[in-house]
Amino acid sequence: MATTIPGYDYDAAAPSPVSAEELQQLRENVLFGPDDEVALKQAGDVLSDQVEDVLDVWYDFVGSHRHLLHPFTGADGEPHDDYLARVRTRFGQWIRDTCERPYDARWLAYQEEIALRHTPARKNRTDAVESTSYVPLRHVITLIYPITATIRPFLEKSGLPAETVEAMHEAWRKSVILQVALWSRPYAAQLW
Repeated sequence: MATTIPGYDYDAAAPSPVSAEELQQLRENVLFGPDDEVALKQAGDVLSDQVEDVLDVWYDFVGSHRHLLHPFTGADGEPHDDYLARVRTRFGQWIRDTCERPYDARWLAYQEEIALRHTPARKNRTDAVESTSYVPLRHVITLIYPITATIRPFLEKSGLPAETVEAMHEAWRKSVILQVALWSRPYAAQLW
C-alpha cells in the first residue's frame, strides 16, 4: 500500500510508545474484534470510490465552524488553502488506512505520528506552514461524532442489507474512537 502523498510516509514512522498489550486493551475497551476487522475491510470497498465525497462533507463541516478551521489559519486569521489541501489528501489516505491496513506495529506507529502532528511537537512541520501550534484536544475528541455519523450515508449507498451497513458503521465508529484514544496520548502522556 505504498503512496506518494507528500508528508505521508507510513513506513518511516518511529515506533509507538504504546505497547501491543495497551493496544489490545483499547481494542477490548471498544469491543473491537475480528468481525469488526472484516466489516471495516468491507467498508473500505464501499468507500473506495467515495473518499472525495466524504472529504467534501467533512471539509464543509470544518469550514463552517471558525473554531475548527482555526488550526489551519495563519497569523492573519485566514486559512492556508494549500495547507488544507495537503491535509485533505492525507485525510483521504487515513480513511483508506482505517479500513484496509492491519492494526499492527506499523499502524500503531503511524497513529503516533498522526497524534504528534496535532500537538506542539510536530504541528506545522510536515507542511512547513506557520499556523497555530496545536489542535485543541477537545476538538479532536468531539469530532468523533461527525466523523462517525456522516459516514453512514456513504455506507448505505452500497445497497447492502441494513445489518451489514450497521456492522460496517459500528466497526468504523469503534475504530475512530480507538484512534482518537491513541491520538490523546501525546496530549497527556504522563496520565495516559
